[in-house]
Amino acid sequence: MTDLFNPQWTLQALKPAELGPYSPPLLSDEEKQRVWDHYRRGKPFRVPVIVSTNNRAALLDQRISHGGLTFRQVFSDAKAMLQSKLLWAYVCTMRYNHFQDAPTGLPDAWHVSVDFQNVYEAWFFGCPVRYYDDQVPDTTPILGDENKRGVFEIDIDRPFDRPPFQTAVAFHEALAGYVGDKTFLDRPIVVDPPGYVGTDGPLTVAMNVRGPGILVDLMADPEYAHALFAFFIEAALKRRRAFIKCFNMPDNPSWFADDSIALLGVEQYKEMLLPHHRRWYEGVGAPFGRRAIHLCGDATRHFPTLKDELGVTSFDTGFPVDFARLRETLGPDVEILGGVEVRLLATGTAAQVYARSREILTSGIMNGGRFVFREANNLPPNVPWENLAALYKAAFDFGRYDGG
Repeated sequence: MTDLFNPQWTLQALKPAELGPYSPPLLSDEEKQRVWDHYRRGKPFRVPVIVSTNNRAALLDQRISHGGLTFRQVFSDAKAMLQSKLLWAYVCTMRYNHFQDAPTGLPDAWHVSVDFQNVYEAWFFGCPVRYYDDQVPDTTPILGDENKRGVFEIDIDRPFDRPPFQTAVAFHEALAGYVGDKTFLDRPIVVDPPGYVGTDGPLTVAMNVRGPGILVDLMADPEYAHALFAFFIEAALKRRRAFIKCFNMPDNPSWFADDSIALLGVEQYKEMLLPHHRRWYEGVGAPFGRRAIHLCGDATRHFPTLKDELGVTSFDTGFPVDFARLRETLGPDVEILGGVEVRLLATGTAAQVYARSREILTSGIMNGGRFVFREANNLPPNVPWENLAALYKAAFDFGRYDGG
């Protein structure tokens, strides 16, 4: 057996001084699991806490020794992809999981999967991937007024014939064979199927592929806008079915987002996007009243519509969010995920993070027991450990329910 752990990646246990003035209790993995068990049974005694990251937390954090690994390498070489995902899993275990209700013990096996960040849909539709120093990859829009209908020529029935999904399958097959005789910290490595069964949403994908021209289309060429949104939804559904079939994955309702609806008014959303969002939920078999969505930005004005007309009952929020008003508007039975803004976590003090956490947790958002406390939304690299400690500590101080 060959162990893939690189000794230069070694992280020592955090010292008390690194946690600052708001050191949270040290819980066992079993105690953390109990928090989730009670929450899922509808009888929480404390709000669960999550801290969402991806492998940029390993590649772009100045405190992590990654040996010069770049996203350009990760996107072009399967073994570099594997290195980035293993390092990230290790960093989460040694660092980020100490500030959320997630295991801090080494797992029985390391689970990794191919991941092309948030550029994969635009990449599939022909947008070039751009790489930047100290940043995740991004894409450039390609559909101008003169060629905006050219996208319909792409064969969405054959997603594996084009990158990045062609590349994702090839990477998966290469890694599944490669890790057979390998370990990581003396534990086996499992390569899970690529997770391309959801979508970032039709308007968001349109913004990536068409650029701000799609906002003009909403008014000047609504027929084209509807056709484009329908095309992107059908492409996502067909790709989803292709991945489920190829990897024998369970056909469960998939995640959904559309951050760019924050740019629209309520009536414009109802006219231009709601029908396509409905098509997605019905296409994946998500039951009305048990649907979820992720929305960053100032999109909360759309939440009542999403709840009443689409049956969304779980909202993963970004920022800005008025938590008191949101709970009052949606009622106690709707699940809401949200918390301290990432800018404050990245640039504020521990005292500021603790104060903001207290403000959120005492706003009334906990009423009904359907709140998950988190960063808002997706943690950037280099956030001070003491700020994460302050966020987690606040959950113990202000996030308990009666009897907890």
